[in-house]
Amino acid sequence: MSFLGIDIGGTKVAFRVEDDTPEPYEATATWTASGDVRQDLALLRTGVAAVRQAAGPPKGVGIALPATVDGEGRITSWPNRPHWIGLDWDGVVAALFPGTRVRTADDGDLAALAEADRAGSADVVYFGVGTGVGGGVVLGGRPVPGPRRGSCEIGHVIADPAGPRCDCGRRGCLQAVASGPALLRTAGASRGRSTGFAELRRGWLAGRDWAVAAVRRGGAAVASVAVGVAELLHPELVLVGGGVAAGLPGFAEVVADRVAGLARPGHAVPRVAPAELGGLSSLHGAVLLARQG
Repeated sequence: MSFLGIDIGGTKVAFRVEDDTPEPYEATATWTASGDVRQDLALLRTGVAAVRQAAGPPKGVGIALPATVDGEGRITSWPNRPHWIGLDWDGVVAALFPGTRVRTADDGDLAALAEADRAGSADVVYFGVGTGVGGGVVLGGRPVPGPRRGSCEIGHVIADPAGPRCDCGRRGCLQAVASGPALLRTAGASRGRSTGFAELRRGWLAGRDWAVAAVRRGGAAVASVAVGVAELLHPELVLVGGGVAAGLPGFAEVVADRVAGLARPGHAVPRVAPAELGGLSSLHGAVLLARQG
């Protein structure tokens, strides 16, 4: 009995099969630069065929997808691969896995599911701080709001109504304040010149005022949203991951300190900790989705 997880990203597709053997089967396939959805689907079919040949037919399949899928199963938005817009995703899945139980969910939601499982907690808010800010909420061991009911767009929660304009068009979204590019913009404005991430990291580790201020601003924004979500849902744990958070040692501690400072008298705030799975969280979450049925 095997379960297949597929993480469909902007640059590649990752496959992971877990069964009764100690070692999972893993493989990746890289998208071409053609911008042709037919070539993309051909690559996806080839990857699935290779998985079947190596690991056999799966009992269940979970797919992490960063695109927006509407109620009719069509892709309505995917900034990284706009040529997928309008694609009948349900039809693609049915053709790839006839007679097999398949579930698709947002990649951030599944990253949250995997990180919650790794942490051993059923009630978690997860922030993935990277080029953008993704993440999700897990309650009772399941993603909220759940597959095909919309994704948990935690990066588009308003963190600062007077903040910078987000790519979505609004002002002050969390990812406009706390993402990697946002931290670099803040640092650059303080210094009067552009700043790269390696320079920001060095400045942060050295305690430079401009770097500390930029990182703390981002951490405070994450903490504000975490506390707001906690007031509604009362999670046990807040997990902070993503490439930017991982590249700035102590970022999760910055968030934790600010969360503690926002506590109301007589009301506990959730514990904050670093996430553990890094770039594999969505893939692991896809396997968990396949197992959940």
